[in-house]
Amino acid sequence: MITLLAAPAAPATNAGHAQLIVAALLGIAAVVLLIAWGKVHPFLSLILGAAVLGVVAAMAPDKMVSSFSAGVGSTVGGVGLLIALGAMIGGLLAESGGADGIVNRVVGRVSGSALPWAMAGVAALIGLPLFFEVGVVLLVPIVLLVSLRTDVPLMKIGIPALAGLSVLHGLVPPHPGPLVAISSLNADLGLTLGLGLLVAIPTVIISGPVFGNIIARYVPATAPAALLPTRQPAAAAPGPGGLGTAGRRDVDGDLLTDDDLINPGTGRPGAPVDDSGTETARRAPKFWPAVITVLLPVALMLLRAIGELTTGEGTTGRKALDIVGTPIVALLAGVIVAMFTLGYQAGFSRSQVSAVLGGSLPPIAGILLIVAAGGGFKQVLVDAGVGNLVADAARNASLSPLLLGWLVAVGIRVATGSATVATITAAGIVAPLAATLDRPGVALLALAIGCGSLFFSHVNDAGFWLVKEYFGLTVGQTIKSWSVMETIISVVGFLGVLLLDLLF
Repeated sequence: MITLLAAPAAPATNAGHAQLIVAALLGIAAVVLLIAWGKVHPFLSLILGAAVLGVVAAMAPDKMVSSFSAGVGSTVGGVGLLIALGAMIGGLLAESGGADGIVNRVVGRVSGSALPWAMAGVAALIGLPLFFEVGVVLLVPIVLLVSLRTDVPLMKIGIPALAGLSVLHGLVPPHPGPLVAISSLNADLGLTLGLGLLVAIPTVIISGPVFGNIIARYVPATAPAALLPTRQPAAAAPGPGGLGTAGRRDVDGDLLTDDDLINPGTGRPGAPVDDSGTETARRAPKFWPAVITVLLPVALMLLRAIGELTTGEGTTGRKALDIVGTPIVALLAGVIVAMFTLGYQAGFSRSQVSAVLGGSLPPIAGILLIVAAGGGFKQVLVDAGVGNLVADAARNASLSPLLLGWLVAVGIRVATGSATVATITAAGIVAPLAATLDRPGVALLALAIGCGSLFFSHVNDAGFWLVKEYFGLTVGQTIKSWSVMETIISVVGFLGVLLLDLLF
């Protein structure tokens, strides 16, 4: 059960309660309207929303700027490095063919009723280091092909794959949303990761294989022939979301081309050359090394959390676990291991591995900017005293912090269509409540916000259109399948958080 500790800090502004409420509402409304109606990029929308909030709250201009800048700096410093390292692991997993190998190995060994469960498991596994859009681009062609060859309804295996990706994206670090919530609330990353995995497992099962089996009867989708995978490997295939070489840049800022990953002398896919120009054989990364590489950062961070619960503070073992389980160390170790198990194992030369690592960064630039601006918006909320006002209201109304965090995230998600914006804004609003909670309570609050940020994706969400086009659905079919699935994830995940709250 959540334990209340100390009262939140005093408000940082002399504005009255009514003025702060109006400031918060107008600031959030400005963000929502600029994104949903004005089609302004979320990065600019968050900056302008913070300005509206500060002006209405009567913050001094220099205080407003310094507050926003401090929020940007702390967020990028705490979250940006982790997102970049996670993207590097995901880039090597995609470009080397390691993700394809994991999918083919698992899917090739199951059939019939076990296929949706296997697809959900594979999606959850490769969804750990990959952003949602990249995971969709990787998995959907396999889903389409498997559905065609096995005569299993497309939705029956497509929904489990999407559920596995979406749940991991919303609840488990090192994805941007969970990292932002953890940073804003000062939650323990290892503990949040462990609890997030506990919530994720039943959530994936219910929203994936169980719901997929039901919705397949009502949404008779057919695999679009144009999107069926060809023999061209994923490493050379252009695609959205950062997959392949299209639109990617190397460490020097030059656009990556197929020549970076294919021998220009032969033109054969999968025939890279080493640094001396000698052609080397292209090899698919082995299954278990690829799986271990994906799980390594998660395992190290979980070991740190376990060490905090089982070993004495100051012991040698505890100190070692604290170091290797530090998020930046764990993810850096994952990148270094991935260079060997995924990059060099696939036959990439040193320069090619460097190009893949560098090429994985430009696609996340937009995400980093949104996260940074969201951190600034959050800090203005906090410094203006809005968070303390919300905390006081929640205590007086005896409203659960978990329910409040979930409801705020739900409202912003439905209005803006952005899970990241919903997470950032909700975390900033309820951040003072975190100071009144114990360690498990803060971790559960971060997860509650993550669950709320996934609620009912619809036409203002880019993910909605991505799923619609890849599965060849109508708008109505997409709402019946994808939108309902996202709502199930949000509700079931939140119920799981409430259950853990009773246990802790």
